[in-house]
Amino acid sequence: MPAVAQRGRGRRTMNEINMVPFIDVMLVLLIIFMVTAPLITPSLIDLPTVGKASRKPDKVVEVLVGKDEALQLRSGDKTQSLVLNDIAPAVLQAQSGEAPGSVAVVISADRNVKYETVVKVMDTLQRNGVQRVGLSVQVAR
Repeated sequence: MPAVAQRGRGRRTMNEINMVPFIDVMLVLLIIFMVTAPLITPSLIDLPTVGKASRKPDKVVEVLVGKDEALQLRSGDKTQSLVLNDIAPAVLQAQSGEAPGSVAVVISADRNVKYETVVKVMDTLQRNGVQRVGLSVQVAR
């Protein structure tokens, strides 16, 4: 029942909130969180490691992605411009006559190209059976 103040003739209720129970609950919750926080172990992610290849590829086919997202295929001293749908057959043709897995495909993309474009090229190659696909990077100095 709300507290009643007597002023003058009539009875009026007080419009004040009692903050003591609210503060008590907050302090209890604070203590609970302070006790349980150190007991929670953070999740650890076991990332894969990248090592050096056991042997160097016999032949390297390079897919170049330009600033305007134009694709070029460089195999040896030949360079040809292609679209995304034609890149996988051209790479497989460049790999023909070689042992499976001996030809590596390296994707070299301009720094300003969208990540999505590079992933599309990589996905297209892998879906069409190209086994060794990697990304070319420049070492920072």
